[in-house]
Amino acid sequence: MDGVSRAACLGPAGSYSELAARTLCPHASVALCPTFPAVFDALASGRADGAVIPIENSIQGGVLQNLDLLETRDACAVAEIRLRIDHRLACREGVRLSDIVRVYSHEQAIGQCSRFLDETLPHAERIFTDSTAKSLALLDDRSAGIVGAHIRAEGVVLSDENIADEKNNFTQFFLLRRRSDGLPAHGKTVFFAAVCEHRPGSLLELLRCFSARGINLTRIESRPIPSVPGEYRFFIEIDGDVSDSRVRTALSEAEMHCRTFRILGIYD
Repeated sequence: MDGVSRAACLGPAGSYSELAARTLCPHASVALCPTFPAVFDALASGRADGAVIPIENSIQGGVLQNLDLLETRDACAVAEIRLRIDHRLACREGVRLSDIVRVYSHEQAIGQCSRFLDETLPHAERIFTDSTAKSLALLDDRSAGIVGAHIRAEGVVLSDENIADEKNNFTQFFLLRRRSDGLPAHGKTVFFAAVCEHRPGSLLELLRCFSARGINLTRIESRPIPSVPGEYRFFIEIDGDVSDSRVRTALSEAEMHCRTFRILGIYD
């Protein structure tokens, strides 16, 4: 994206996040971070003027940690991309399936390959890492990792086939800029977080703000609010450009029906 000179994303080198960052920001340098909070920290501190995070997978759903971070940090989504995910089993040369007692990868990748693991490596321990690419550093003669098909590493062999449960597997990534620098003036999609009043019909009232104006909802997801047991925050995506007065009116009316309301992204 024009205007981003340094993009932060989850490392190490070879992660899907790095691939997304280089696709969204082809002219920017890329800063690889050890964790998702560190990605947000790099953006907030000015060490990066853009950040790229995964936000939803077509099999596993929302990346919950990033939903929570996006709602609380100085960041907003200004662009998005969907990447096809092609997972391969990675082993050191000479390691056989019968040798494997541990499988390393990101929680999302392990979940997306659960059928293969159940059928092929049912007794192997599944160990979560901060990213798919990080599993490469942990490989030995008794372990395997799940990595992207684009990964290349000396002494490491990848499976010939995609091992994901669903081959039509995509992850949506957001490009973030600092929210304090201002929200985009236009974009065909709006993503926001809302906490409704804790009473019957409050969510319905919120959704009617959009249905009454013929505005389509493309996503709705709920997350518990840790500080208020039994109450939930809703993450909602709508089709509609904020330059359209109909959309602006719907968003303003929706905010009036909510205890808290925060726009998290405006993008095409």
